[in-house]
Amino acid sequence: MENRTILQSFEWYLPADSQHWRRLTQLAEQLKDKGITGVWLPPAYKGAGGKEDVGYAPYDLYDLGEFDQKGTIPTKYGTKEEYLACIQALKKAGIEVYGDIVFDHFMGADEEETVSAVKYHPENRNKVITGKEEILAWTKFTFPGRNQKYNDYVWSWRNFSGVDFDDRRKDHGIFNFAGKGWGEEVDKENGNYDYLMGCNLDMSYPETVEQLDRWGKWYQSITDMDGYRLDAVKHIEFNYFPKWLLNRREEKGKELFVVGEYWNSSLDKLVNYIDSSGAIISLFDVPLHYHLCEAANADGHYDMREIFEGTLVKERPEWAVTFVDNHDTQEGQSLESWVEGWFKVHAYALILLRKTGTPVVFWGDLFGMPSQNVDAVGNGLELLLKIREQLSFGAELDYFDDADVIGWTRTGSFEQKQSGYAVVMTNASAGTKKMTVSAFHAGQTFVDVLRNNEAKVTLDETGTGLFPVNKKEISVYVNEAYADQLKKRISDNN
Repeated sequence: MENRTILQSFEWYLPADSQHWRRLTQLAEQLKDKGITGVWLPPAYKGAGGKEDVGYAPYDLYDLGEFDQKGTIPTKYGTKEEYLACIQALKKAGIEVYGDIVFDHFMGADEEETVSAVKYHPENRNKVITGKEEILAWTKFTFPGRNQKYNDYVWSWRNFSGVDFDDRRKDHGIFNFAGKGWGEEVDKENGNYDYLMGCNLDMSYPETVEQLDRWGKWYQSITDMDGYRLDAVKHIEFNYFPKWLLNRREEKGKELFVVGEYWNSSLDKLVNYIDSSGAIISLFDVPLHYHLCEAANADGHYDMREIFEGTLVKERPEWAVTFVDNHDTQEGQSLESWVEGWFKVHAYALILLRKTGTPVVFWGDLFGMPSQNVDAVGNGLELLLKIREQLSFGAELDYFDDADVIGWTRTGSFEQKQSGYAVVMTNASAGTKKMTVSAFHAGQTFVDVLRNNEAKVTLDETGTGLFPVNKKEISVYVNEAYADQLKKRISDNN
């Protein structure tokens, strides 16, 4: 899909009112009009925290808000019926839908089991602290509220490789079940980062793999997902997902868009995962996120020429999913690294108006986060979305030749008469950038659609102009007639 633009359709602090599926259903047409082509929905199954669970503590994969479990029938976002209606509404609007899959762990077990285990050092999972000892672990999942509907499998300690709590001694530690060991091809942070939290799924146990595949077939059949967001892939054997995903692709009968969350700023580790997982899983460009965060917080002391150096979008552009912020980086969360507001439009231009990478827009940036007193980015982001949709065609010319002021152009295409644009931004002093759009724009007048600069730039016979930008601002220059149309359209819609 050309110019794919994804919305992460949630943030961590959404109200736990079980109304979000309904909200998204009502927003479907509006999202399409904004230029969104795909929506990443939050995890839909019942979590250990019941109605308060964001979705990353999965309890019962088959309970999509249908059964009275963990103190509630609906999830934080709504009921199964509302979930499926939301998917249908988005698809009817012409938007692809991607499901969020958490296959690293289960949480909230129904019963305890006595298990032989070995305790490991929390900061070095290769270092044994104790020999084999019996622990009391919450590892048995019977799902009594579902009463075996859809699937009658009972999950036990055999499906897991470890836990972080011995209820017998009330000991919070890292316990590996005797004889199992940790997965080998996982991230090497903490020596071995197979274990993250809860009951760690054991992908070397055949029944675990079989049951996850059975669930995937059921889930794909009732949702008709167009793709998946895979949670915490650095903690799961790197070769696990290809078979699962190929099965879903066969059931779908077409290509699926798949992105994994491998949270690491090391480009080498991301590239290694892409190769190790069969080159069918894209990854979020974590290094770029950190560059954007650093630039936003450096008070002008960041070399903008380096913004894409060491990033996935530069090294493996076809596998790079770019983003500014997400539910984990927002304030108060485990990976907090929030991109400051003054730099948000800069940052979004660097992912939305580039030729490479698949950009994701964060719900909190598009709609705000009232509970956190965070406003939406506003018209600047809305304008960038429409420019991406309507003008992002042709080749790309980079002018990353100054530590403060950088720019680039898209040449546009002959078929889309008003397409093409020039972007110039600075994180410090004001400046100008001489850039070429294209010869078939010769003589046209370009203006800053963001209205940060009032200059009118008339392109010469080669389609070249001198584009100014004010201190710590960004300007996006487009055909003057198009700019007037676009500003009116967005004003009318808002």
